Amino acid sequence: MKLYYLPGACSLTDHIVLEWIGQPYEAVAVPRDQLHSPEFLKLSPNGVVPVLDDDGWVLNENVAILGYLAERFPEANLHGKTPREHAEANRWLAFLNSDVHQSFKPLFAPARYVANVAEHAELQANARARLRALFAQLDAQLNGRDWLTGTRSIADPYLFVVLRWAKAKNVDLHGLDHLEHFAQRMHADAGVKAAMRAEGI
Repeated sequence: MKLYYLPGACSLTDHIVLEWIGQPYEAVAVPRDQLHSPEFLKLSPNGVVPVLDDDGWVLNENVAILGYLAERFPEANLHGKTPREHAEANRWLAFLNSDVHQSFKPLFAPARYVANVAEHAELQANARARLRALFAQLDAQLNGRDWLTGTRSIADPYLFVVLRWAKAKNVDLHGLDHLEHFAQRMHADAGVKAAMRAEGI
């Protein structure tokens, strides 16, 4: 298996999951200026990471890759053992992908949403306020739990990645202590350390 990634991007989620699975894989960094190269666009038509190549079969879209890895290696138990546990992992994965991740876009590229530079500050303030509310929901979910669903799943590395972004983009996480404890546990995890070390972050 081969994972194409951009250091610190959402592809870090898949990188961590591959470490947790413990099977051989190759990680290939894609320089930002190569994301829209003809070669990479053959793998990812939108010029985004992650991309997973499993023996010549190419898959993109983060949620699809995470689900595939969980089903391909069920012994890692990263998707739950029952239909309800499976659904819980999908619930939080969907929340992180559809709600939280998308809410960062005005912070990363405000010009895509508002042409007038003078309006960027207001747009970004609104994005930070929305993100604060979303992270408060995640903090409440972690009350009494080490992991989002109660057991480690493919959703947890995604939460770790967006938490890193939140801190880098000055999203207010004050008082969300369950999230902070979660981040500390993840930073101490051997698989997380290995993936971050490989990405140079």
